[in-house]
Amino acid sequence: MIPIQDTLAQFQQGAIDKPTFIKTMYEAHHAALFDYAAYIGQTNVRKIEVEDGKVIMTSRDRGIRIACTPGDYRVAPMETLNFFDYEKEESTMMENLVADGANFFDIGANIGWYSINIAASRRATTVYAFEPIPTTYARLRENLALNASANIQPYNFGLSEQAGQFTFYYPPEGSGNASAVNLTGREDVRTAQCEVRTLDGFCADTGTRVDFIKCDVEGAELLVFKGGRQTIARDKPIVLSEILRKWSAKFDYNPNEIFELFRAIGYRVYTAEGGRLVEFGSMDEHTVPTNFFFLHPEQHAEQLQRYLRA
Repeated sequence: MIPIQDTLAQFQQGAIDKPTFIKTMYEAHHAALFDYAAYIGQTNVRKIEVEDGKVIMTSRDRGIRIACTPGDYRVAPMETLNFFDYEKEESTMMENLVADGANFFDIGANIGWYSINIAASRRATTVYAFEPIPTTYARLRENLALNASANIQPYNFGLSEQAGQFTFYYPPEGSGNASAVNLTGREDVRTAQCEVRTLDGFCADTGTRVDFIKCDVEGAELLVFKGGRQTIARDKPIVLSEILRKWSAKFDYNPNEIFELFRAIGYRVYTAEGGRLVEFGSMDEHTVPTNFFFLHPEQHAEQLQRYLRA
């Protein structure tokens, strides 16, 4: 497809006449507006706004407004356009398990999709959103302002096993794939120097209790939990974590080490299926789920009684 600015330039330079310009602008560019109007009815995107330099999508279910990053085709609103919704099973279970008034830690907050949704659905909850990439953090702040999310506290640093300054890598089209190692191995990967702290250190410094953790840090999940083991053992939060074999391999550990860490402090592991929690054993090459819930049988007895599949 010819970029719209190129079509305009052709007309301004006299390469095409006015009738051709008008027809080309509609057929090659403007008609897409009506295509989207017909298409989005089947998705969880209710509205797409085009402003000066911005594309803002509004979710159908909760009215969340997200400013999309140019060129980033893996952000939640774009995924919602492609697949009609975004991780619906896990998101619904997560919201069911988050108590209103809880302290919710979004580790790897990206542009704020999960943070803003939780803040909107659980108004008394305080969300702590951690995003180390400076440019992504700026977009997170923009989206918090778009939604007037007063109960979200954003932090421009990541959480891991050790505190310090580290190089993060992310491909141009996917800020959600930012990681402390070059996951893709591509030469066009972008880098950023980012601050990292530990969960134990943050909670000790701020005196904060943790009730729920959502962790998605592209392979470094084990490092986050090692850096927060004391806090997790003390507060026994419910945890939702993405765990992928291909990403953990980049950090030289087996995903089952995460399950072992949690089981050592009394947790059990579950996946979400059909609105229920299903107990999970160990990961192997045939494992399909990539999102896992960790609940403590005594601390979370009420939630397990309500959602555990019999």
